[in-house]
Amino acid sequence: MGKAEEISTTKYLIHAQINANGIVEKPDVVGAIFGQTEGLLSNDLDLRELQKTGRIGRIKVNINSRGGRSKGEIVIPSSLDRVETAILAASLETINRVGPCEAYIQVSKVEDVRAVKRKKVVDRAKEIYAGMMDEVTPESLKMIEEVKEAMRIHEITEFGDERLPAGPNVPSSDAILVVEGRSDVLNLLKHGIKNAIAVEGVSVPRTVAELTKKKTVTAFVDGDRGGELILKELLQVGEIDYVTRAPKGKEVEDLGKDEIMVALRDKVPIEQIYHDLGVKPVEEPKSEDKVVVLKNILAELEGSGNAEILDDTLNILKEVKVENLYDELKRVTNHPYAIVFDGVVSQRLIDIAYEKGIKHIVAIRSGEVIKRPEKIKIITR
Repeated sequence: MGKAEEISTTKYLIHAQINANGIVEKPDVVGAIFGQTEGLLSNDLDLRELQKTGRIGRIKVNINSRGGRSKGEIVIPSSLDRVETAILAASLETINRVGPCEAYIQVSKVEDVRAVKRKKVVDRAKEIYAGMMDEVTPESLKMIEEVKEAMRIHEITEFGDERLPAGPNVPSSDAILVVEGRSDVLNLLKHGIKNAIAVEGVSVPRTVAELTKKKTVTAFVDGDRGGELILKELLQVGEIDYVTRAPKGKEVEDLGKDEIMVALRDKVPIEQIYHDLGVKPVEEPKSEDKVVVLKNILAELEGSGNAEILDDTLNILKEVKVENLYDELKRVTNHPYAIVFDGVVSQRLIDIAYEKGIKHIVAIRSGEVIKRPEKIKIITR
């Protein structure tokens, strides 16, 4: 097998350091490697056989002697897989003599040749790309921008029942930006920000209101009267954590990257905003007030045959027929707080409510119930 072919098939380079208590030369080291590893491993990993079949390359030894001691480096090219290469490298450390001298070999690293080549490819590609950009004409730049714009439009998604314009990272990101319209989302995508969702109007959709309860939310509004109106609505129906604005008189869709970064850097906690806008924070009803509200809901449902599953602010998560209530409760995942229904409380219903963490069951009357968990309050007419 020729040297060129050997190098072209190399996957890894085993690098090892050798120290010997005496003067040794390259043939001594190579002989010790072959001699002392013979029979140590299986026939498939016998060094002589591996070299005959070209699965390891020529062993390279660079060794120097000084003061009656020898020190140097061993390099073994390998086209074996990762595990076999590691075993072969470890076998070198069993060698304890070279010629007549005591010796010590330690593997310093196993280098992935392909990774080194990939880095060279990437570095060279960067150089080539930079050279190409130096020669780009204004017409070419326009074409590039058109392609990028098409990619941004392709990247935008729709979120929730209202099919709101959103960046692709909104479902998975712990933090999101709430903006006014589709154009704002597109402009943020243009500058690499993929976690924005648009309310598409002054009235905040239920999807956004629900989303604000689950994520860290920054409202990013226009620097005009419309932006202020949207912010007030968001503060009333959602749970906003931070607020930032476009510069006065500007809209989010018109901002450049630097302006966007400055705005996001200068966001302020929501507590600073309430006083400025004269908006009171949304307060969760007190426990006794909740009971009154729940009883009122029951009065409205009486005779309808319907049931409502409510969250901790007594907003409706789901409205179903009473006969489907048990099955719906088994499927619900968004933290129900109470159920109100035009029917009779059963042990079966209490058990599933307890499993789901429900605090209140409100119904027309209670049936024969054996176990009443302390954490569930049962209210009947």
